[in-house]
Amino acid sequence: MGAAFGWGLLAASSLVIGGIAAHLVRIDREVIGLIMGFGAGVLISAVSFDLVEEAVQTGADRWAPLVGIFAGSGAFFGGDWLISRKGGGERKDSGGAQEEGSPLAIVLGTVLDGIPESLVIGLTIAEGGAVGTAYLAAVFISNVPEAISSTAGLVTSGWRKSRILWMWVAIALVSGLSSLCGFALFKDASPDTVAFVLTFAAGGILAMLAETMMPEAFEQGGKVVGIVTTLGFVVAFALHELS
Repeated sequence: MGAAFGWGLLAASSLVIGGIAAHLVRIDREVIGLIMGFGAGVLISAVSFDLVEEAVQTGADRWAPLVGIFAGSGAFFGGDWLISRKGGGERKDSGGAQEEGSPLAIVLGTVLDGIPESLVIGLTIAEGGAVGTAYLAAVFISNVPEAISSTAGLVTSGWRKSRILWMWVAIALVSGLSSLCGFALFKDASPDTVAFVLTFAAGGILAMLAETMMPEAFEQGGKVVGIVTTLGFVVAFALHELS
C-alpha cells in the first residue's frame, strides 16, 4: 500500500515542480500553450494504450469498457460544470482569469482533473504488482504544463506565491491518497470492475482534455499546437512500446 501512495505522489510531484518553475522563470504564454499541447498528446496516448487497450485485454465483458468510458466523461462533465458555476472554470488559464473565480473552486477543479489518473496508478499496482512505466511517465509529464499555466494565471490574478506552492503540495498529497484508494479498493476486483475503472479514468481524462486543457493550449499556442500535440503522442507511444 505504501508503494501505491508513493508512486501516486511521485506522479503528482511534477505539479510542484511546474509551480516552482513558473515562479523562477517567466514563461511566455505561447510557450505555455505549446507545453500544454505536448502534455495533451502524452495523455491521449496514455488513454489509448495504457487505459482503453488494457481494459479490453482484461477479458471483461464488452459492456464494461463502454459503460466505463461514458460514465467517466459524464462524471467529469458534471463535476466540472458544478465547479465552473462556483468560479473554478478558468483554473488552467495563464493570463489571470482566475481573479474572478473562487479559490476553493479552483483548488477543487484541479483535484478533479487529477483524481482519475491517480486512481489508475493504484489499480495497476494492485493488478500487476508494479506501476506501468509509460503511464506513470505520461501523468508526470502532463502535470508540468498544467502547473505552469495555472501558476502563471494565479500569480497574475494576485495569489501569493507561497499559497500557490502549498496548493500544489496539497494536491500532490491528495493524488497519492487517491492512488492508495485505487490499490485498496480494487486489489481483488473482477475483470469487469478493472475494465470499468480503467475506462472510467479514460473517459474523465478525455473530457478534461477537451473541456479545459486543449482549448487553453490552442488559445495560447496557436496552430502549431497540433504538431506539438502529435509529438507528445508519439513520445508517449514510444515509452509504452519500450516499457
